[in-house]
Amino acid sequence: MYVSARTDYALRAMLVLASSQDIPHPFLSGILLDLRRADMVDSLRGTDGGYRLTRSPEEIRVGDVLRATVGAITAVRGLPVAATSYQGVASGLSEVWRSVHRAVEEVVDRASLADLLRGGFADDAEQQVSPATTHRAPARRRRMETP
Repeated sequence: MYVSARTDYALRAMLVLASSQDIPHPFLSGILLDLRRADMVDSLRGTDGGYRLTRSPEEIRVGDVLRATVGAITAVRGLPVAATSYQGVASGLSEVWRSVHRAVEEVVDRASLADLLRGGFADDAEQQVSPATTHRAPARRRRMETP
């Protein structure tokens, strides 16, 4: 997964909005236009204008912001995962990329702005992995040959 500077700033902006802080309009207008089109923020006109969330921080997921700012959450060589296809010995790669995409979506669609405002996001899968369950490739045995 590639997170662009624009997406990183978009998430930061959403967190600032969610925490009720003011943001100067010129700094965020380009990024917030994408978020407004995705119906996550409203623009307010006037001298005290700015932007505000259209939904509560609990209802806005990191995945929503990613999709609004970059489109596809994961990409292979600049293409959405669904557009990848391979022939021959590489044909299995398509399923690998789809699995990666599903795993990334699962995390970003579970994490809300409220989670981040509370200080982070606890990934349940991370807590389930212990050193004893970490996968290691089996050692290769050498075959002894006699002359």
